[in-house]
Amino acid sequence: MSLTLFAHIAGRPEDELDLAEAALLIDDAAYPGLDIPHYLGVLDRLGGEARRAVDRPLRAAEATPGSGPIEQLLRWFYGDLGFHGNSGDYYDPKNSYLHEVLDRRTGIPITLAVVLLEVCWRAGLEAQGVSFPGHFLVRTPVRGGVLLIDPFEGRLLGRDDLRALHTRATGATRDPEPRLLVPAQKRQILVRLLNNLRSIYSSRSDASRLRSVLERMQVLAPTDELRKELDQLGGERPWPSAGRDVN
Repeated sequence: MSLTLFAHIAGRPEDELDLAEAALLIDDAAYPGLDIPHYLGVLDRLGGEARRAVDRPLRAAEATPGSGPIEQLLRWFYGDLGFHGNSGDYYDPKNSYLHEVLDRRTGIPITLAVVLLEVCWRAGLEAQGVSFPGHFLVRTPVRGGVLLIDPFEGRLLGRDDLRALHTRATGATRDPEPRLLVPAQKRQILVRLLNNLRSIYSSRSDASRLRSVLERMQVLAPTDELRKELDQLGGERPWPSAGRDVN
């Protein structure tokens, strides 16, 4: 039933798909009985607080040329609330579960990005995820272009920063191609989140949790490779479908 519900939620059109709800349904597979409405309520509360943080008048020390709404939100999110990247235990699977990130206020780039996106949307700020190689990013439009955010470190990225991330992930010492910075669809974000869990549970030879992750990947973006791996693990068949391919 949990897998069927996930397929139903994840199969909604992009503008109707609730990213947080779908991510929490991934959590529910590993944490049966998870109180999903509670965590959606936590995001609602954070969104309300974010709106107030963005709307409040700046103190003189904060009033710099770069003190726009997104900068104010980042100071509040990473400074006041204390969200941060878990560099000490990066591969802890808890870092890849949205409710754990909300409880512990630490995670990896993609889960921190999901929280940041959900908070921005609730605060009335436009933002999108970016499935950048090796390091998920967040982007927000500004006059004349976009700002890119590193959700792991909670800072805006300049051209040199972006090139360094690109070089670290690909070995290419050049600016990333524009296609690497396009907004990610919500279902693409879910696939990437699941891919992180796939890597973790595969390395730990945790067949039960790996099977659950692969089943959800097969729902979102079915491939022959996934089907064969699931057959080897004894995965459920046939798998429900989310109804749309992820490119």
